[in-house]
Amino acid sequence: MSSADKTKPAAKKQRLDKVLSHLGAGSRSEIRKQAKQGLITVNGVIVKDSGFHVDPYHDKLEVGGVARVYREYIYLMMNKPPGVLSATEDKRDRTVVDLLKPEYAVFEPFPVGRLDKDTVGLLLLTNDGKLAHELLSPRKHVPKTYEATVEGEVDAADVAAFAAGVELEDGYVTLPAQLTIRSRERGRQVISYISLVITEGKFHQVKRMFQAVGKKVVALKRVSMGELKLDEQLAPGAYRELTAAELRLLGAGVDE
Repeated sequence: MSSADKTKPAAKKQRLDKVLSHLGAGSRSEIRKQAKQGLITVNGVIVKDSGFHVDPYHDKLEVGGVARVYREYIYLMMNKPPGVLSATEDKRDRTVVDLLKPEYAVFEPFPVGRLDKDTVGLLLLTNDGKLAHELLSPRKHVPKTYEATVEGEVDAADVAAFAAGVELEDGYVTLPAQLTIRSRERGRQVISYISLVITEGKFHQVKRMFQAVGKKVVALKRVSMGELKLDEQLAPGAYRELTAAELRLLGAGVDE
């Protein structure tokens, strides 16, 4: 079940051309032409008047035989690739929204929180401002899990320091964080592979925390946000709608 199955509100009729344009079926003038050509049906009946009023949540809409399902909100999980900004638009660089197909971009989703340009992994995009606020609110302390490659030997002292809270270069002391050493490589330079759970989202926080203990993050990937985990089947830059079960993990109610 996709996020299209969210609880439907009471009927509120809208113009057919407005609804279909919102769903990316074309501009209003294009939809008028399609209606006159008999390409649009409402509940199986051809409707040639693009100003016809429909209940977008309950009426069955088709354009050229293709069903158009209306929903107020969309929820997308993306495996953010490197080199792409966690933003809706930018004059110089490509953004995560630029990666979306038109049928998703038309809903004007935005990234929930930010990942640095070179950071990869789990990124939620939605147009549900209330849910985004809940996930990002400092008072909620939503845990975020990262996996990182770090130059230097991360040791028990670092684990203890992170658990107590690390003082960053600007004097801010982070909330307690759970640092786990996954493995190390010893060569000309020691490389540590770690996982880290933090409950806040300061600017460049993970990198700055390791800088505070004299080490450097060279690769960073977010693998979970709250109880939502990255679908490892998603290639970098790929995305999909959240399932009903995943929406429940985020506290977004859906019907079975």
